[in-house]
Amino acid sequence: MTGTQGFVEPAYGARALTDVLPAVAASLGVPLPGSSTTLELPDAPAWVVLLVDGLGAELLRRYAHAAPFLASSLRDSTTGTAGVPSTTATSLTSLGTALPPGAHGLVGFTSRIPGTDRLLNALAWDKEVDPLEWQPHPTAFARLAAAGVPATVVNKRDFAGSGLTLVGQRGAEYVGADRVGERIAAVLAASVPRPSLTYVYDADLDWTGHKFGVASTQWLQQLSMVDAEAEQLRDALPPATRLLVVADHGMVDSPPEARVDVDEHLHLRDGVTLLGGEARFRHLYCARGAVADVAATWRETLGDRAEVLLREEAVRRGWFGGVDAAVLPRLGDVVVACTGETAVVSTHDFPYENTLVGLHGSLTPAEMLIPMLVV
Repeated sequence: MTGTQGFVEPAYGARALTDVLPAVAASLGVPLPGSSTTLELPDAPAWVVLLVDGLGAELLRRYAHAAPFLASSLRDSTTGTAGVPSTTATSLTSLGTALPPGAHGLVGFTSRIPGTDRLLNALAWDKEVDPLEWQPHPTAFARLAAAGVPATVVNKRDFAGSGLTLVGQRGAEYVGADRVGERIAAVLAASVPRPSLTYVYDADLDWTGHKFGVASTQWLQQLSMVDAEAEQLRDALPPATRLLVVADHGMVDSPPEARVDVDEHLHLRDGVTLLGGEARFRHLYCARGAVADVAATWRETLGDRAEVLLREEAVRRGWFGGVDAAVLPRLGDVVVACTGETAVVSTHDFPYENTLVGLHGSLTPAEMLIPMLVV
């Protein structure tokens, strides 16, 4: 569904990342208790889910010539949506828990640790934050394993035991594999049992897009490598084992002239005690009594370059799904969702972010729409 500003609203319960594992479970004949979805997948004795970080459906359609294997399935497949914000930590946790961000609590790349003036970086994590307290719900992987379905995660060795892995993938057997050949071999071994679910993650396309942009030669070459990996994996798997290729979000290139640096517009800091989120989707944590003034200032400054909403407005729109009481203070008092190529940066607070070319996090079709390819 398309909302204001041409935004794509998240399709929780129908064709969002929250629906992938419930649909897989139903296909395996082991429905997940407490999870319902209208997403339907063909029956199969075993599923492999390959998540390609940063592979937006619009990007795949635009650059189909660089990924002929995957693009050939795009015409006949469902196009899904990320959640809000359209960012890796949020999306991976939505897939792994089958819960929207308002329930699992990973509400952005950075978000306030309630009761503090500190941000949790969801990718780097914080040793003082217990992942099991931050996200206490059992994952979909754990629920499948408890139902007797072997669940395996194949991912880089460095991610084993990380905070993000624990919040979204605990309960699955973790197999470390850093190279394509290792990943394919690990997936083949893990997917032998009937029934079974094997999840495998590829981060390289996202990294390339951030560094060089999605219009770059480097990104197109990496897309071709991803396409070859998916085709090799499909060829190596038994025909009865189904392969589902999804993404966590898409990406847009944001040129320097499209960026708004809050450190060059210091009035944007008035009333803001903590700046969180990321360049395409900011969480603004405000001083007491300053929320309305902050929202008005940001709306006047950004105009149609962003949708600026009070927390309550964003929650009512369903951007985060149902929001648990413990999660509510992690959301900004004001949220800023960028349109077009706009990015809201801070060269003081987030200097590295301003060096990136490709960005994501907002609700534009390029960021929100993701492939769901049964190949």
